[in-house]
Amino acid sequence: MSDREFGGNDDLTLPKATIQKIITEILGDKSGLAFGKDARDLLIECCVEFITLISSEANEIAEREAKKTIATEHIDKALRELGFPEYVSEVLSVAGEHKEQLRTREKKTSKMEQSGLSEEELLKQQQELFRSATDKYNQGPT
Repeated sequence: MSDREFGGNDDLTLPKATIQKIITEILGDKSGLAFGKDARDLLIECCVEFITLISSEANEIAEREAKKTIATEHIDKALRELGFPEYVSEVLSVAGEHKEQLRTREKKTSKMEQSGLSEEELLKQQQELFRSATDKYNQGPT
């Protein structure tokens, strides 16, 4: 997959701080190894190229199957077809963990729920605010 197909990937990147954190986790603080800035930037370019390659292949697979959304199984097939079958089990494991996190995460509560008031109480407050605003408007400038 070349940069020309995507109009160049100058605008595609990954957060340097995130990549640095991953590198530090892998190398460990006590390893005594340093990872040069140039090496980190090259690693980022390689990651972007790998993601682009897998995404493009998964998109082609989805299109062949007349699907409009790239699903996990398309990533699975793309990895296998591109010669990366050793990544499939880890990718599927992480996808499962992510799906579980989405299922169990706290749902956002609306402002209405956060208020702790019933719908009738809120409606009463709203009507009072409208009444107050109308009175102020009708009084004119003071």
